[in-house]
Amino acid sequence: MSAVAAEITIDHVSVAGRDVKAMQAKLEAMGIPSEYGGPHKNHATEMAMTSFPDGSYLELIAIQPHADPAAVDAHVWSKKLKEDGGPCAWAARSQDMAAELRRLEAAGVKVSAPDRAGRERPDGTRLDWETAQVGTEPNGTFFPFLIHDFTPRAARAFPTGKPLVKNLSGVLRVVIAVRNLDEATQRYRAAYHLTEPIRQVDESFGAHLALVGNTPVVLAAPLNAQSWLNERIDRFGEGPCAFVLGAKPSAHYRTASKTRWFGSDISWFDANALGWRLGLQSVP
Repeated sequence: MSAVAAEITIDHVSVAGRDVKAMQAKLEAMGIPSEYGGPHKNHATEMAMTSFPDGSYLELIAIQPHADPAAVDAHVWSKKLKEDGGPCAWAARSQDMAAELRRLEAAGVKVSAPDRAGRERPDGTRLDWETAQVGTEPNGTFFPFLIHDFTPRAARAFPTGKPLVKNLSGVLRVVIAVRNLDEATQRYRAAYHLTEPIRQVDESFGAHLALVGNTPVVLAAPLNAQSWLNERIDRFGEGPCAFVLGAKPSAHYRTASKTRWFGSDISWFDANALGWRLGLQSVP
């Protein structure tokens, strides 16, 4: 069972907002640099990114200057882009897109045909890839969307040829806000042949949590009607609400609070200052 789950490898996670430079500045104030990655071909968005040693990266995606308003309105993450919605999606690497799509369909999960996309880096390097939607929700909001590169993946993940930061190992956890924890865990178990999740309550985070098998996924349901998760789900729908990065013991960041998830300490940056929720978990 765990062999299938182990194949869920985070390619990148995305955070949406209106102004990429403002998003970069707030992340930089937390001690995490990013580099501009260029506009997408869609005439709607541009991005900046922080790349990590494990090959994953954090994408800051925003509305590009002089964007086509119709293209922005049509974008799958339009509301989060316009309203600085923060965490909006995540993607999993696919070595064999066709095989994984067949496997998911056999497990009863709706998938889309691959769609080709790309962008041009500021240095003129062309990047081309294909993505496929998994599940019925907006792309990458519940299950990860799949991504496969036609150009070398390293050119997309490491614009300067190496990870931008070294004291953060990569993206460890994707926290997904859901209304019904039991229903959400059952869907993951069916899609990836997982065993029962580990559950806990985090009052400071305002959530019932479920760690879904040997995957990077933590499902989070509102603890009560006053939880910030309720307001977020009402405003943006179910989907990513926080990300957790792996931090090496020597890394020193000014975090605002700490909690303990599934036996590991999570240190959280100030969500009001950053504009969204980002945590650190110590890794070897």
